[in-house]
Amino acid sequence: QVQLVESGGRLVQAGGSLRLSCAASGGTFSRYAVGWFRQAPGKEREFVATVSKGGGSTYYQDSVKGRFTISRDNAKNTVYLQMNSLKPEDTAVYYCAGKDGGNSRYGRDYAYWGQGTQVTVSS
Repeated sequence: QVQLVESGGRLVQAGGSLRLSCAASGGTFSRYAVGWFRQAPGKEREFVATVSKGGGSTYYQDSVKGRFTISRDNAKNTVYLQMNSLKPEDTAVYYCAGKDGGNSRYGRDYAYWGQGTQVTVSS
């Protein structure tokens, strides 16, 4: 069973950049598609981005297209979320999640979840 640990979240000013990392252990990382999700206070969890097992396919929520980039390094068992041009509405706890098979934008399809990392964007 794979364990996931997110890192990289912090307070940043609007327009700034952050790179989140999702480090995996305890499983064959390259078996899993990985997604990033986020949850803001008082709101439901939402899909952000996902990357396929080999890294060749990616999908994004419309509001982050052109600003966020998801990537993975299977040799390091790590998935990254590069976030540029951050906006206050990007403030949330960001979670990474893993699933067998192909990409999905639905959280219910993911079996493995990290504990989350807080991203706060000040205006």
